[in-house]
Amino acid sequence: MHADLVKITDRISERSKTTRGAYLAYCKENMRDGPRRRRLSEGNVAHASAACPVLEKTELLGAKWPNLGIVTAYNDMLSAHQPFEGFPSIIKHAARRNGATAQVAGGVPAMCDGVTQGQDGMELSLFSRDVIAYSAAIALSHDMFDAVIHLGVCDKIVPGLMIGALRYGYIPQIFAPAGPMPSGIPNPEKARIRQAFAAGEVGRDELLKAEAASYHAPGTCTFYGTANSNQMLMEIMGMQLPGASFVHPNTPLRDAITAQTTRRAVQITAMGDEFTPACNVIDEKAIVNGLVGLMATGGSTNLTIHMAAIAAAAGIKITWDDFADISAIVPLICRIYPNGPADVNHFHAAGGMAYLIGELLNSGLLHDDVITVAGGAGLSEYTREPIRNTHAEADKVLYRKGPSESLDKEVLTSLSEPFRPDGGLAVLKGNLGRSVMKVSAVKRDNWFVEAPAIVVNDQNDLVAMHKAGKLERDFVAVLRFQGPRANGMPELHKLTPILGLLQDKGFKVALVTDGRMSGASGKTPAAIHMHPEALMGGPIARVQDGDIIRVDPRNGSVDVLDVDLSTREAATMPPAKNLSALGMNMFAPMRAQAGNAEEGASVLGNMEG
Repeated sequence: MHADLVKITDRISERSKTTRGAYLAYCKENMRDGPRRRRLSEGNVAHASAACPVLEKTELLGAKWPNLGIVTAYNDMLSAHQPFEGFPSIIKHAARRNGATAQVAGGVPAMCDGVTQGQDGMELSLFSRDVIAYSAAIALSHDMFDAVIHLGVCDKIVPGLMIGALRYGYIPQIFAPAGPMPSGIPNPEKARIRQAFAAGEVGRDELLKAEAASYHAPGTCTFYGTANSNQMLMEIMGMQLPGASFVHPNTPLRDAITAQTTRRAVQITAMGDEFTPACNVIDEKAIVNGLVGLMATGGSTNLTIHMAAIAAAAGIKITWDDFADISAIVPLICRIYPNGPADVNHFHAAGGMAYLIGELLNSGLLHDDVITVAGGAGLSEYTREPIRNTHAEADKVLYRKGPSESLDKEVLTSLSEPFRPDGGLAVLKGNLGRSVMKVSAVKRDNWFVEAPAIVVNDQNDLVAMHKAGKLERDFVAVLRFQGPRANGMPELHKLTPILGLLQDKGFKVALVTDGRMSGASGKTPAAIHMHPEALMGGPIARVQDGDIIRVDPRNGSVDVLDVDLSTREAATMPPAKNLSALGMNMFAPMRAQAGNAEEGASVLGNMEG
C-alpha cells in the first residue's frame, strides 16, 4: 500500500472512532438470525403478503425462504431510470429460481438535473437526496426483508439510496444499475454548439437538434458527470457486482447481471453462507477506495458533498482535506468528457472498471482487503469483467480476467504515463472561506486569475449582463446566496457556455460561488461549494463590485486582496421570488437546518444524532 494512503485511512479511522463505534454497535444490535419477518406478528405478515401469488405467499407466511426488498427509482421520464421498469420482474423470477421471494418495498423520487438546469426546480435538487434517503428508510421500515436490491443511477438518487441503505446497515444491500445509453454526437461538438448559441451564432433549433442527438435513448447520459461517477463509486466500493456499471440497458448481458445480482443478494442474507450486511462493506477503507476512484477518473465535484453525507451515514467523518491529500498522490488516468473528448462507452471499451481497479491495486493505491457484495478475494474480484450468461447454471454470469493493458491510451492510460500527476481536485482556502475546484478540465494557462469582482445574487443577472455586452473584460464572477441554506444549492451550468466563450476570447475569467457546478464542471476555473455560505455570514457576503480577487488553485488559495472584509457589513439575501412555485416553500425546514457543503449539506447528520 502507498504509505500516504495508509496514513490518510488511519487518520479517518481515528477521527471517526466514536461515531463509527456507535454505528457498528447499533447495527450489531439490530442483526437477526433467520428471516427477519419472524419477529412480526401473523397479522403483520398477512398484510405484507396479501397481494402475492400463491407460491410467494406460502413461503412468506412459512418464513422459510429469504425475502428480498426492491427499492426502485423507476420513472419513464428519465432515460437512466426508464429501464428499471422491467427489473422487478427479472428480480422476482431470479429470486424464485434461487429459493427466495422478492417484493417491491417502495419507490423513491428521481429528479433530473438536466431537466431542471437553470430552472426553479433546480433549487429542490440537492434536498431530493435526503428525501430519497427518507423514502428508502420508509420502504425498509416494514422489516420484511433479508436483503435489499436498490435500483438507482443518477445524481442524487444513488447517494440518497446509499444513505438510506446504511441506516439499515445490519441488512445486506446491493445495487443493480441500468447502464449508459449508446454514444450520441461527440461531447466536444455538443459543447461547441452550446457556446455558439451563447454567442448568438446559432439558433434554438440547432441547439435543440444537438441536445436531442446527445441525449437520445434509454440509459445514463454518457458524459462523466455525477451519474456515471456514482456508478464507478458503487463498483469500486463493492456495492454492486464487478463490471456492472457500464453495460447497456435492455441487452442480454444487462439482464443476466441483474439476475446474478439477485442470486448474490440471496447468498449474502443471514440465511445463506455469506452473510454480508452493508455495515461491513462500507468502512473507512471502502470510503478511501471511493475517493481514490474519483481522483483517478476525474469524477464529479458533487461527490465532494455526497461522499461526506454517505460516510456520515456509516459513522465515518471525512473532510475536503482528505480529498485533496488523496488527489495529491493519485494520478488522473482517465480522459472522459469534460476532462477529454471520450464518453463512458469509450472508457468501458478501453478496459473500463476492471482495468482501472487492477491498475490502481497493482500500484498500492486501493485497499484490497475489503468486504464486497461479490465475496471472494476482496477488491481483486473487481479486476474481472462479465461477458455473458452461462447456461450451465441459471443466473450466473460468466466472468473473464479484465485487460492488463489499456485498449485505448487516449482514454484510459497507465499510472506510469498518467494524463496528470494528480487527481485534478483542489481545495481552495483563504479569506473568502473554503471551496473546491475541479482543475482536471482546466488548462494550466487558465488556472490563475486575478481580476475585479462582479457580484451578483442570481445567475440570471450575469446572463443579462452578457447579453448586454457588459462582460467583455477580465473578471471574477462572485455569485452568492446559492448555498444549501439560502436556496438549496442549485447547479449553475447556465453560466458554463458564457464563461467558456469569454475565456476563448482571451479574457481571464473565473467563478466564485457558494453554489454548485457538479460533474460537468468545465474548462473555466470555478471555486465552488464555498463555505461559510453567504446566508450564514460567510465572507463572500462582504465582497463588493471591483474588489480584486485572486483565484489560485496551484497554491490552493482564493482571496480578496487589500481589503479587510471584517470591517464591512454582510449583504442581506434579496427576497426569494415565487417560493410557492414547484413546492419550494415546502422545503423551507430543510433549508433552515442543512449543514455546510463540506459536511455533506445534509439535514440527516451522522450516527451521533
